[in-house]
Amino acid sequence: MNDIPIIYENSEIIIINKPQGLACQGGQNIAHPLDKELPLKLGYPVYLVHRLDQETSGLLIVAKSAKAASKWTSLIGQKSVKKEYDALCIGVPEKPEGTFKSSIVDHGVKKDALTFYKVKKSWNMDSYILSHIHLTLGTGRMHQIRIHLAKAGYPIAGDDKYGNFKANKELKKLCGIKRLKLISSRLTIPVDGKEMTFELPVEFGLDA
Repeated sequence: MNDIPIIYENSEIIIINKPQGLACQGGQNIAHPLDKELPLKLGYPVYLVHRLDQETSGLLIVAKSAKAASKWTSLIGQKSVKKEYDALCIGVPEKPEGTFKSSIVDHGVKKDALTFYKVKKSWNMDSYILSHIHLTLGTGRMHQIRIHLAKAGYPIAGDDKYGNFKANKELKKLCGIKRLKLISSRLTIPVDGKEMTFELPVEFGLDA
């Protein structure tokens, strides 16, 4: 069973730091999903408000009741919740900050998608240049960040679904990157008429 750190809790929601490799929901070959493990730890049911990919770690909101889940799902839909991520990418965008706007097929439907980015740092790693990119969601499509970065030519290191498979294999040997380098690092939520921000430290384990 995975340890699931709790970052914040009130009467409606819990914010957790989801470990990498923990699926939000059960399915084929998934024995211990979050929606089963967290209730075992807490002693009461929880309701998913949004999701992170199994290989994405970081901040995630779950609700304590169906009523709270409906409210917070709506708040996310209204963009009252700001979700920010950090990724280690292969390549560096020409502009230090900007926007990815290409459309994405989400659950079989083509939808507009918007991701804002800012380059934080870059490294030379043998024949590769890697970059630390901070990303803010303008929309919430499935796999949006992974698809946008791959389409733009800066795939996330360790992404074996949308990324550069050859580079991933070589980077595994060069610097030990074995899994997707994407973290849900910052959440800003409305609580009692004020904004509360939660942030995780981001370390990709590479020398400057």
